[in-house]
Amino acid sequence: MEPQVVLVVQPGITLAEDYSVWLRQSLAIPVYVAVVSALVLTARSLLLTVQLNKMRARVAATGDRDEPFLDPDANMASEFVSASGLKVHISNSGGFTIFCSRLARLLSVLGLVVLSVMTYLHDLKNCVVFELPGAEFERELRTNRLLLDIALCLTYVYASVLATLSITASSKTVATTAIRHVNVLLLSSFGVYAYRDLWPLATSVLSPVDQPEGVVLWVKIVLLAFASVVIPLTVPRQYIPYNIKEPALEPNPEQTASILSLALFTYLDPVVSMASTLPHLSIDDLPPLPDYDHVKNLVARSFKHLDVFSGAPKRHIFWGLMKIFGGEYIVMAALVLIKVASTFLGPIGLNGLLKYLETQGEGDVIHPWVWVSILLLSSLIGSLAQQQYQVFTGLLANRTEGFLIQLLFEHALRIRMKADATPDAASEVLVPPDGADFVTEDRHTAGNSATSESSQASQTPDRKGKQKAKSEAVSEAEPTPSGDSEAHNLVGKLNNLATVDLTNILDGECDILSLVLQVPLQISICIYFLYQYLGWSAFVGMVSMLILFPIPGKFAQLLQNLQQETANATDSRVQTVTDTLAVLRMIKLFGWEPKMADRLAGKRDIELRFVRRKEILNMLTGIVNYVIPVITMIVTFGTYTAIMKQELKPSIIFPSMAVFDLLAIQLHSVFGSIILMTQAKVSMDRITDFLQNTELLDEYTTSAEHVVIDEAHKEEIGFGRASFTWSNDDAVSGAETPSKRKFVLRIDGEVKFMKGSINLIVGPTGSGKTSLLMALLGEMHFIPSGNESWYNLPREGGVAYAAQESWVQNETIRHNILFGSPYDETRYNDVVYQCGLKRDLSLFDAGDKTEVGEKGLTLSGGQKARVTLARAIYSSAKIILLDDILAALDVHTARWIVEKCFKGYLVRDRTILLVTHNVALASPIADHVVSLGLNGTIAAHASVSDAIAKDENLKAELAMEVEKIAEDSKEIYAEEPDTAAKDMDGKLVMAEEVALGHVTMDSLKMFLDGVAGSYGGTGAVFWIIYVGSLLLYSIGMSGQAWWMGHWAEQYNLVADPLKVSTFFYLGMYIALLLASMTLYAVAAIMFITGSMRASNLIHRTLVQSILGTTLRWLDTTPVSRIITRCTQDIRALDGPIADSFQELAATCIGVLVNLAAIVYFTPVFLFPGIVVAYLGVHLAQVYLKAQMSAKRELSNVKAPVLGHFGAAITGLTSIRAYGAQLAFRQESYKLIDRNLKVGRTHYNLNRWISIRIDFLGALFSTGLAAYLIYGPNHENTIPSNTGFSLNTAIVFSSNVLFLVRMYNKFEVQCNSLERIKAYIDIEQEPTATKEGIPPAYWPASGDLKVENLSSRYSEGGPEVLHDLSFHIKSGERIGVVGRTGSGKSSLTLSLLRCIITEGNVYYDGLLTSSVNLDSLRSSITIIPQVPELLSGTLRENLDPFGQYDDATLNSALRAAGLFSLQVDNDDSRVTLDSAISSGGGNLSVGQRQILALARAIVRDSKLLILDEATSAIDYETDTVIQSSLRHELKSNVTLLTVAHRLQTIMDADKIMVLDAGRIVEFDKPGELLKKESGWFRSLVYESGDKDALISIVSSEQ
Repeated sequence: MEPQVVLVVQPGITLAEDYSVWLRQSLAIPVYVAVVSALVLTARSLLLTVQLNKMRARVAATGDRDEPFLDPDANMASEFVSASGLKVHISNSGGFTIFCSRLARLLSVLGLVVLSVMTYLHDLKNCVVFELPGAEFERELRTNRLLLDIALCLTYVYASVLATLSITASSKTVATTAIRHVNVLLLSSFGVYAYRDLWPLATSVLSPVDQPEGVVLWVKIVLLAFASVVIPLTVPRQYIPYNIKEPALEPNPEQTASILSLALFTYLDPVVSMASTLPHLSIDDLPPLPDYDHVKNLVARSFKHLDVFSGAPKRHIFWGLMKIFGGEYIVMAALVLIKVASTFLGPIGLNGLLKYLETQGEGDVIHPWVWVSILLLSSLIGSLAQQQYQVFTGLLANRTEGFLIQLLFEHALRIRMKADATPDAASEVLVPPDGADFVTEDRHTAGNSATSESSQASQTPDRKGKQKAKSEAVSEAEPTPSGDSEAHNLVGKLNNLATVDLTNILDGECDILSLVLQVPLQISICIYFLYQYLGWSAFVGMVSMLILFPIPGKFAQLLQNLQQETANATDSRVQTVTDTLAVLRMIKLFGWEPKMADRLAGKRDIELRFVRRKEILNMLTGIVNYVIPVITMIVTFGTYTAIMKQELKPSIIFPSMAVFDLLAIQLHSVFGSIILMTQAKVSMDRITDFLQNTELLDEYTTSAEHVVIDEAHKEEIGFGRASFTWSNDDAVSGAETPSKRKFVLRIDGEVKFMKGSINLIVGPTGSGKTSLLMALLGEMHFIPSGNESWYNLPREGGVAYAAQESWVQNETIRHNILFGSPYDETRYNDVVYQCGLKRDLSLFDAGDKTEVGEKGLTLSGGQKARVTLARAIYSSAKIILLDDILAALDVHTARWIVEKCFKGYLVRDRTILLVTHNVALASPIADHVVSLGLNGTIAAHASVSDAIAKDENLKAELAMEVEKIAEDSKEIYAEEPDTAAKDMDGKLVMAEEVALGHVTMDSLKMFLDGVAGSYGGTGAVFWIIYVGSLLLYSIGMSGQAWWMGHWAEQYNLVADPLKVSTFFYLGMYIALLLASMTLYAVAAIMFITGSMRASNLIHRTLVQSILGTTLRWLDTTPVSRIITRCTQDIRALDGPIADSFQELAATCIGVLVNLAAIVYFTPVFLFPGIVVAYLGVHLAQVYLKAQMSAKRELSNVKAPVLGHFGAAITGLTSIRAYGAQLAFRQESYKLIDRNLKVGRTHYNLNRWISIRIDFLGALFSTGLAAYLIYGPNHENTIPSNTGFSLNTAIVFSSNVLFLVRMYNKFEVQCNSLERIKAYIDIEQEPTATKEGIPPAYWPASGDLKVENLSSRYSEGGPEVLHDLSFHIKSGERIGVVGRTGSGKSSLTLSLLRCIITEGNVYYDGLLTSSVNLDSLRSSITIIPQVPELLSGTLRENLDPFGQYDDATLNSALRAAGLFSLQVDNDDSRVTLDSAISSGGGNLSVGQRQILALARAIVRDSKLLILDEATSAIDYETDTVIQSSLRHELKSNVTLLTVAHRLQTIMDADKIMVLDAGRIVEFDKPGELLKKESGWFRSLVYESGDKDALISIVSSEQ
């Protein structure tokens, strides 16, 4: 017999109230949805038609045929329509899989149409109505039912039309729209049937409404589930490019993954699988970055809300971020709501199960398997929502990091370079360049703009200036912003903003919803649930919580204050580390390693004291945050039982405990969130201040009024009635120098440079020569004196610039010369020849493919200057600005540059502005000269002859040079060395090594041995006490839950509930709580003490290793990497590594205790527990292989971004001069994209493992619940034991996930341990021994004897010195000369044993190879060509360790020639308390050399080596210094002077001439002059004034 539809109407109920087909009948809902869908599509079609008609009319009226259609897919649609063949259509639809899924959907909908027709026919034939009052009602009811069937049939027909359209439509927009509508329609239909026919199956009193349909019903539900759920969830999505004009060659898998794949992260399975088969995943093996997350697209999306130069309003960046991520935050808020709702499903399910056990199912409406399912769904839904929320937080973090780093970089390109002279101005973390950057020229088409009003005032309190010569020489000096030393503070500030502050912002940005939405919502629901379970006693508990609430607040305040103190101590140590590494070569040359190690150790001890206090306070805060909710629970349960006289049943106590746990978590997170938000607020304020208040160049200020330059000046190069300062906040008096005076460059009249000629800019040291060039480049602040004020530098033909402190990138020599210009072999070879680089390139194994290293450390000062010059000459710029490039060159090379380059065809018709001290050398080729006076004023400007006639100082200087300079006219490159490309890569700075596999045992053992310390010799006692305490603590924690269940069970064992002693059971619970907390505190304090001990030991070892390494290792290792080890990795060792290990140990022991508890009450679950543990470990192992690779790559891709910052800021003036900002911006895009690519995979891999472990734990706890309900002997199950088991199983499941996370977190963070270990195990110089300590009297003299000395820079490398033998008696003054690359600097390094040597060197009778290095180097003083100064006072630079009194220091300054350049009664003179900026940025190079010379004199060594120590000093000052050295040094001090200027060493006792690493001549100057074909004689006799040089020798004799 066929099933019949039975419709029952209760008597007395009207038809409208009981059965309204269109309003009350749920089957009508899909019909309503279909109607709405049809109306929406119709309205959209009409709107598009109207808009297209208007567009066509506009095109017809204007004749513009290029106006695009509104439909973004229109062009593509026409292409699809014209394409022939099914394959093309399938491909355009997204591929075969997507096409088949659409076809399957269509077939399913057609099946629904057939089934609906069958239902209609069935109802038409078999509809029977009982208890109907009349035939009229029967016909109306029958008609309505049949109409409903017809409506449903038509609904599915409409759905089939949409499904067909999704297959056949050529337009992606049409197909996508159809798919969305059909999915909503089918899903609504499935939801109706689920409510009518599936939900009743979960109850014991309801049955499916449509059950009479029989098999048709279930087939219909299956088809609906397949079409509306399975297909949308499992079908891959079609890739849609972010920019249709730039589709990705390989889209990221998440852009095409199905919804289910996105939810379960299965699209990462190929990455995880690949990682399991490879030792290491390189960055190329990781999925590509999605095109919508490329930095250029992020910039386009975000800069309009953040960057005022891109149209953003001037406001706090917080509001900009909210504007950018408004959509994401809405989705995240929805996920928070789902997550919070799912969280409370667990207590609901647990309550239902325990109630079922307590009543044995009597009167229950819901089947128990529903409660089991709710437990499962609680975990699954919560995990899905949580992981998707984390995905969005990762997206926000990744995207914010990308565009904020780029925003900081782009803003840095606009700021004015200023040198900060404040001793403490250096940054916390200073990361110099770690990578080179490819650049192409981005030429400006307009000249620098001059303004008639002061620019926007800066709020940056930096004060600039450089010291000048003569009476005010050192008090009004001009900075040299192109040098790297001036950029130190800015680089450090940018690195802090891009690392520390950005991390704080990311943490706060991602945590904001937790604080403002999740915490209040979850706490409110917790209170509601507790009220439902425990009545008004819940409010008593809440009152107790409010009373105790100030306690964690006070702890949080104390912790915040202590964190600030800790941060200050860390800053102090990091500052010392940064300063130390910045001058590490100087430290090694001076033998200061032990003293610097002690200084760093002292800073470290202070820091660790604060860290230890912070960790202990952190531990106490955690205990308080845990105990307060427990106290609340105790008060609540006590009130419920003792005052309300209620029974505490298992169905109440265990769900309540779960809710109290949730409450504890929220209370704990609220304080953490507040701290994170506070830190984020501070960091946002800092970045906002940097973006809005940093002083910018005049061209970027909004308050500047541009001067209208008349036609007469538009093509001219020069100034008219203008003044310039280094800061617009010092517009009147200039920027302060260390001596509190201001520097102003003043041009009272007009100064014009000759176009197409060489223009000289001359003047004494510190007079403002560099400032003149900077003013032309727009780097200084322009102060007009009237309407006639102007300055101009035409940029249409391009500008090239070579700084005084040569700026080179960490790239090959060729790359530095080309600087992005196209390679022209002929022009390139001519530039190399004319710039005197041909011989130098022949000395490198890889020729011009040799990497110059960080800051050009593989090149000498002269080589760097010539590479910088070659870059300017090779460029196509019509105007070339050269800042004293001849200062770093010897006489030969300087003459070569003048003769070959400045007279060559490459500079013909180009305008050259040359700053120089070599007036005599450069004046013959110059057509115009500008001479500066003492106060930053123009002394003269005219032709060379006129200027000399007008300027007496210039005339005197020229006369002095003519008398003393030896001008070598000999071509030094008689031979043509082979400079053809050599088959070597010239790699100097190698790619950072990446460890493979798991963290190495050596690294872990280093940490664990340090933690255990001396306990029991091997540390066994420490680990026994520590592990034992944690084990007892975990047992106590599980015992607390069991005891509460045991208490609840007592009410079932006694007849009178009042006999159950509330105070006894609460007292025992409190005792367990106190014991557990005590044990935890013991373990925690032990481990904190041990971890501090390990951290201190590792830091000390690392510092000693770096200080004791070789110069060659320093040459091949960027300072940024070393700083990272000493800052970032040490910071990880202090906190995250130690914290992760402690959490890992506690969680591991807790998991074992939980599993043991479960097995004790349910022995059969031993095997499932082991399986879960095994699967968890297996998943963790597979995951870790991928994650460790990603983490290691992430560590490596961040450094180049910061290195690019450093390289760009260090050479910012050069970059802006060349107009290469765009090229550096593009390079920044590339580096940040690489960083984001790895970061994206790193974030998502965490989600991959989390979702799987969550699901695994959910299955375990659900399986246990099902077994306890349906397993054998379930009738005898005790509810309290079941509650305890389920509670423990839930804790076990979450702890398994937490264990995997902690293990991963610990192993990933141990990457810092590996990195530290790698830098501990680097090559070392010989360590000090007792036998190497020299006698106390040594050295008593400066006697130096060398026998067969050979040296090389590396094992297996070529010899740079060959069998040198000579003897220098104590007190002799030796001059060392030779061409570039002859071995002069190598000789000085060999004497100090800084490179690998062979042969014997005797210093005061002792073999130097038998003396400890620190003793040897502290007894010899060397002054390198590039002096290095520390940030601080002048006194601290001369005497870093406080060993000398002021009289000694002042005497050294006098001997160095400083006091001869200033007047005693001048208030502006430099004193020992004058401040020196980092690197000496507020001093000229010459002034730094004077101070470095004074520092050397302070040491009072018996052997003093000057390596080009006066190359950047004008001739007059050099004469003063040389005179001081002759008269101030003691008679037993031996002086070795490496010099370019022959006049510097003509009065030496002996002169050593080196060539190609060999001594070609060594004798007294007079004897060398007697050699007819001698090298030295040829230099003197072929000079411009041999008589003057010979007279110096004669007078000395």
